[in-house]
Amino acid sequence: MKHFLKLLDYSKSEILDLLNLAARLKSDNQLGVPHPVLKGKTLGMIFEKNSTRTRVSFEVGMYQLGGAALFLSGKELQIGRGEPISDTARVLSRYLDGIMIRTYSHEGVEELAAYSTIPIINGLTDAYHPCQVLADLFTIREYKGGFEGLKLCYIGDGNNMANSLIVGGLKMGMEVAIACPPAYQPLQEALDFAAGKPFTLTTDPMEAAVDADVIFTDVWASMGQEDEVTQRKTAFQGFQVNDALMSRAKPNCMVQHCLPAHRGEEITAEVFEQHAAEIFDEAENRMHVQKAVMVTLMK
Repeated sequence: MKHFLKLLDYSKSEILDLLNLAARLKSDNQLGVPHPVLKGKTLGMIFEKNSTRTRVSFEVGMYQLGGAALFLSGKELQIGRGEPISDTARVLSRYLDGIMIRTYSHEGVEELAAYSTIPIINGLTDAYHPCQVLADLFTIREYKGGFEGLKLCYIGDGNNMANSLIVGGLKMGMEVAIACPPAYQPLQEALDFAAGKPFTLTTDPMEAAVDADVIFTDVWASMGQEDEVTQRKTAFQGFQVNDALMSRAKPNCMVQHCLPAHRGEEITAEVFEQHAAEIFDEAENRMHVQKAVMVTLMK
């Protein structure tokens, strides 16, 4: 049985299979062609972190596939009162056909998968955000036609987005450049994967952006880091996607943001609105790629 926990677990060909399936499902959706391939299946959605895009895209996507999605708040489940993850996994495996979880600890998700007899999908952890980056790859391919010869640049916190972009971008054959403040570097596991590949890690955003085909950024303070806002705003000064930084990239460079965006912090309002079409295509594509993941794992 396969889970979808991080892109490190997937080969280039497996990722391409997911993107190709997502393209077919998106086309069916646009043409109004029903595709209830998961009729009778139920996805449990465990949320220990709040969400707009993750909840709506999974819930609507499962509905379009003919199945049902069940919202499970971490505060209302017994794991919120100390029940072991292993017990929760074994119980929910008796009721459901798959579980999507959006939480803090990646180790907890790994444990959930270890004890489950049904597929587990990582909707986000502090370490990795594979569903988002799968949507990012899908959007890049829609706009650029492929991956080979492209340069992907990420500006900001060395967080779950940076970790997953390093892995996803390099697996698909892109050059990857990451610019993070010294104290906010990506996971060593992601850096180990990047060793010997066309990868640059720098503390200079202007250097990272040179000749970029696509530039990514993310908020300076994510959920669970609210007490670090002031410290992070100081550390990330200069790590903004603005006109000056965009001038270092290729003229047709696209911009991606996983949202929500804090205009005036990690990205200016001007750059955001100039690239709003591709950013909101990226947001829509979360649903299509997640449908592909669910079909692949749960059919």
